[in-house]
Amino acid sequence: MNTFTALLLSAALASPLAVYAADAHNHGGSAETHQLQLNAGKKWETDAPLRKAMTAVRGSVTQILPTAHSGKATPADYDAFANTVNQQVAYMVENCKLPPAADAQLHIVVADLMAGAEAAQGKHGEDKRAEGVVKVAQASNAYGKYFSHSGWKAIPLAAH
Repeated sequence: MNTFTALLLSAALASPLAVYAADAHNHGGSAETHQLQLNAGKKWETDAPLRKAMTAVRGSVTQILPTAHSGKATPADYDAFANTVNQQVAYMVENCKLPPAADAQLHIVVADLMAGAEAAQGKHGEDKRAEGVVKVAQASNAYGKYFSHSGWKAIPLAAH
């Protein structure tokens, strides 16, 4: 990722909503959510650090999702999950090197990952923790739909 992106995402780790505010400021638009797009009909290329981080995020989601759906996940489970997501986002910021257009699309996924982690930590209320896990799962699925990652499988979101 370029220096600006790294700084932006580092700041966003402290406040996920900063991603939207910074994006609106830098592009002259409102803080509306941008939609993911394919690269001229094809998935965006990825690099090894991005694939490694997203594989770890996916693994963490698939581990906690059944427990979250059943209502049996504890606050400690959710906190550990959110910490894993945040660590993987930090790893992406530090190590991922994508071309600017792909990087811009990745920002959308990262913002959703971070928003989900924030909710899983209980920052939007205890009753929103499971929704945070689902948001991270949805972001992971969006990543797989728009980014090239061999062997990537969507996470089933239906309650078990």
